Amino acid sequence: MKLDRLLGITIYMLNRGKVNARLLAEKFEVSQRTIQRDMEALNLAGIPVVSTYGTDGGYEILDTFRMDRLLADDSDSSFILTALKGLATAYVNPRLESALAKAQALHKGKPGAADLILDFSVLRENPETQERLSIIREAIARKSVVAFDYAGQSGLCRRREVEPVVLTYKWYAWYLFAYCTDVEDYRLFKLVRMDKLSVTRKQWQREHDEPERLLARHTSAESGRYLELKLLCKAEAKSAVLEYLNGRVEVEGENGEVIVTARVLEEERVWYGMLVGLGGKVKVLEPERIKQKLRETAHDILAVNGE
Repeated sequence: MKLDRLLGITIYMLNRGKVNARLLAEKFEVSQRTIQRDMEALNLAGIPVVSTYGTDGGYEILDTFRMDRLLADDSDSSFILTALKGLATAYVNPRLESALAKAQALHKGKPGAADLILDFSVLRENPETQERLSIIREAIARKSVVAFDYAGQSGLCRRREVEPVVLTYKWYAWYLFAYCTDVEDYRLFKLVRMDKLSVTRKQWQREHDEPERLLARHTSAESGRYLELKLLCKAEAKSAVLEYLNGRVEVEGENGEVIVTARVLEEERVWYGMLVGLGGKVKVLEPERIKQKLRETAHDILAVNGE
């Protein structure tokens, strides 16, 4: 177990640079004293770990150290290559193309994972979104503040200034996770709703925790914004609801109808548009306010399109 932890710590530090003992202790679920002993063990094993003190202190592996490439065997290399190929189908970037070319050269002549192909081309959005991705990635690298006009759910557009932390793809769209200076908190911003995006001359005013940790906390804090839907689906709508809403069958009827539950983020309207599109094939059982909203939407559609 200790050897596994030491290897994990080494890879973690190589990927992140300087890391303090508290973060390492939390990550590997041990005490800070154990981390200190682990650093001593790594030095004895020939891995050059240096420590610095102060507010910006921590442990760091010297740049002169490189891990033996044999740590990644043929199977590992195959998965890395497969992942890079999949990412390249969704995101256009010269550095990514270069990384893929290098991985292909290193993997040439080795057995491949022919049973696994990732195709994320559906994620490749319009040219404007691709341009925004490039602008934001550059801002993140420079730790620069970005500004943009943002259209919220209500349709109102406001100018925002944020410290961009990480880009993420979820709920069928690209998002920027950033620290919003207006509300002094972290927020998710949908790239397609941005306009007049620019990188300002302002720099970040704070150091941010690891993106994975920040996103996890944000998701936990935003749990109240999720809806629990309970739907009665006709047989021909069952597959669509299970696939696109990630639903779970609770009751199966003899006539092919099913009662399905699904958890959706209220502010993301893809799921609502799907319910409208399914029409009479799906009946909302809960919550009542979504049933009422569907009635209002149906009334508006009839008013506009009826004779």
